[in-house]
Amino acid sequence: MLRFRTDWRTIGVLCTFAALSVGGWVLNPRWYLAVPWVMVTCVVSWLCAVAAHNTVHSPVFAKRWQNRLFQIWVSLSYGFPISEYVPGHNLSHHRYTQQREDVMRTTKVQFKSNLLNFLLFFFYVGPGVTIGNYRYTKVMKERLPQWSRQLTVEIAAVWGTKAVLLMLDWRKALLFVIIPHFFAVWGITTVNYLQHDGCDEGHPVNHSRNFVGRFFNWCTLNNGYHGMHHLQPGLHWSLLPQAHAERVKPTLDPRLDEPSLALYMFRAYVYPGKRLRYDGAPVVVKGEGPDRDWVAATREVAANELGAVGSGS
Repeated sequence: MLRFRTDWRTIGVLCTFAALSVGGWVLNPRWYLAVPWVMVTCVVSWLCAVAAHNTVHSPVFAKRWQNRLFQIWVSLSYGFPISEYVPGHNLSHHRYTQQREDVMRTTKVQFKSNLLNFLLFFFYVGPGVTIGNYRYTKVMKERLPQWSRQLTVEIAAVWGTKAVLLMLDWRKALLFVIIPHFFAVWGITTVNYLQHDGCDEGHPVNHSRNFVGRFFNWCTLNNGYHGMHHLQPGLHWSLLPQAHAERVKPTLDPRLDEPSLALYMFRAYVYPGKRLRYDGAPVVVKGEGPDRDWVAATREVAANELGAVGSGS
């Protein structure tokens, strides 16, 4: 059934979120247990967002109908329709990394405090992502109706489920569903700031920062190998470490291979907390302007990109 046996780990992540969310709802723990419970659920929901990211690039199952059903499960775990993830991410960010067609470019935030840049990045790029995705959905409704129907099913499943849960018990829904899902979308968007800010978008491999710690990548389905992912987005996540070693590392500036995410975040956002390029020079934002129309720019290649989602026999 699975294209890669390693995706049992992906399924394990989704099952863990389901257990935490349902378990919290049923057990309704006291506040001193509810706080850590919700925090762990938030982290696992973010891992579901990572699984969503991997799924839209490389389908999990061999059969198309299995992938369609799986996308609904992933959407319910991540909290948002994952078919909607495709346009702004695949066609804007991947194709135009850090350019004005990239609605997720890090130059949109320019606070003096790099910690504020990190914390508020999501709120600065979110509107552009949402507007672009909406426009693109209208364009593709007629050109790729199969993708549009899948998106509609995911929208109904995700927002219908949230509406029902809010009506049943809004407090439990907020704690064990809404807050974790918001953290997931904030986290999967904000990680873009860590991976690209201060890098060299014009270089063949220095366009991305990689976090290569083994434990981190085991837990996050190799999300740390971002440079290799940009070189070959459709490569399954389990193959990224070897591909990184063979195709990225030989010509990569070693300062873009970070051994620890935690240490990098402390250095970048706490102390000294300066916004620096990977070579140590200050990040200077020049000529930042409004988003360019990535929808029109990618219209001709859209069917191929979107058709890859849920592919199979």
